[in-house]
Amino acid sequence: MALKPYFDKGPIRWGFIGCGAVTEVKSGPAYQMTDGFEGCMVMRRDIGKARDYAYRHGIPKYTDNAAELIESPLVDAVYIATPPDTHKYYALQVAEAGKPCCVEKPMAPSFRESLSICQAFEEKNLPLFIAHYRRSLPRFNQVKQWLAKSLIGDVRHIRWHLGKPPNRKDLNVEYNWRTDPAVAPGGYFDDLASHGLDLFSYFFGSVKKAQGFARNQMGLYKAFDNIVGNWVYESGVTGQGSWNFGAHEREDVVEIYGSKGKIVFSVFDEAPIQLTTEARTESLLIENPKHIQHYHVENIKRHLIGDAKHPSLGVDGLHISWLMDQILGKQ
Repeated sequence: MALKPYFDKGPIRWGFIGCGAVTEVKSGPAYQMTDGFEGCMVMRRDIGKARDYAYRHGIPKYTDNAAELIESPLVDAVYIATPPDTHKYYALQVAEAGKPCCVEKPMAPSFRESLSICQAFEEKNLPLFIAHYRRSLPRFNQVKQWLAKSLIGDVRHIRWHLGKPPNRKDLNVEYNWRTDPAVAPGGYFDDLASHGLDLFSYFFGSVKKAQGFARNQMGLYKAFDNIVGNWVYESGVTGQGSWNFGAHEREDVVEIYGSKGKIVFSVFDEAPIQLTTEARTESLLIENPKHIQHYHVENIKRHLIGDAKHPSLGVDGLHISWLMDQILGKQ
């Protein structure tokens, strides 16, 4: 069935709610450089910072009022780039205004809030995208191709360990939304694990059962700093993860075990993807684009004009919200 175009002519004008660090290099320029897209307005509660961002990035309008941006006739679609505790608040307004939206990950601090967002866009039949941009990166699509070709045989298990030492903010007990349990109950797990867990669902489909344990071992902040989890996909593939943010060194290793080989890669590090079988060993370093959301944003355009379905939609983000709640032991 062909995808129905949402826009039949351009340019598609985007408004950004939030223009902090993530929009400086990772995402904001991608909206500006994608053919047929324009950044037309940005919003930040600090009007001076909104003005500065707009000036530096060549965006004509800025405001400190989200409603002004959402309701503006100059804005066709909205990118929400704020901390996750405000995603639902802004997304429901965007849905009410009848505009497509891309929400930064994690989709929301809980499955319940994510469900409210998804339902609002479904009721209006509006496109909803989640910034799980690794689904659009060539590096990880190469891994997906290896899996599709069954180069490691039948997949049995995937294991991911992410370890990081506490950073300066942690050690100095400075405020950080990523360790504020009101914003990110799982701490850095919410911000970082969402990327890998979503990528794995892109490879293997939906998870049918998951469980885990979450602890605060260091006492540097109130959110969790050590999480372990196990899960099973509908396909029968099993998964295991550990995320320790009080480790002595950084480590980011994913291992996919098959009946005839293994694939190893990193979710975040600039490292080669490695394929090992009885017949061959291959190591590929596929560089990410400077603006890492570039392919993700290009895929949003393809979806909106009816060319191709985007790989990361609201329903995908909702599933990861559920999975993360299960690992964190939420009821």
